[in-house]
Amino acid sequence: MSLTKHELAKYMDHTLLKAEATQAQIQAIIDEAKEYDFASICVNPYWVAYGAEQLKDTDVNVCTVIGFPLGANTTAVKVAETIDAIENGATEVDMVINIGELKGGNDRMVTDEIAQLAKAAHDRHAILKVIIETALLTKEEIVRASKDTLNGGADFVKTSTGFSTSGAKAEDVKLMRETVGSDFGVKASGGIHSRAEADTMIAAGATRLGVSASVAIMNDEVSDSNY
Repeated sequence: MSLTKHELAKYMDHTLLKAEATQAQIQAIIDEAKEYDFASICVNPYWVAYGAEQLKDTDVNVCTVIGFPLGANTTAVKVAETIDAIENGATEVDMVINIGELKGGNDRMVTDEIAQLAKAAHDRHAILKVIIETALLTKEEIVRASKDTLNGGADFVKTSTGFSTSGAKAEDVKLMRETVGSDFGVKASGGIHSRAEADTMIAAGATRLGVSASVAIMNDEVSDSNY
């Protein structure tokens, strides 16, 4: 499948999640998102209201992260974060699962938490993406986490925060796609630096890409960005 540049842009969550990001840097990604018509900007919760105001007359969504980057907040805190973010203008929220509980075999807890956040998001007309942090999981755990995401009623399963030991790998994206089936969202994020890498993730089954190298990818350049 050969995507046009506009089609490719709509796969991309144009991302800036660095702790040191300034308003000027957030404004820069907003301006780039408008220029290239990306699917969304993905920013930390503090910047959601600002981003939503700047993008209100566009079709670029505002995405944010919940329980980020470790996933070890309590469920109540994650739910409160989700509601606050949506009230501030987010229409997409990317939560991090409780990775320790997943690895400990407590799929019931993981699924229940996803379900609570999915309800909070869907009740407010937002979508939920679930970050499972594939770099920290075995293949069997990736399958379980993907099933938990599906069973919890989320909209996407997502590979990575971009803040762990590695980002997205095509073989993990393929495994996630095989697990959740053809109609569920799969987001690859972390370490996608070029058009070739973006195309590889899409070919493996990704329907959304989390990238900070979005502009470089659109211009057929290679970025050294970590996310």
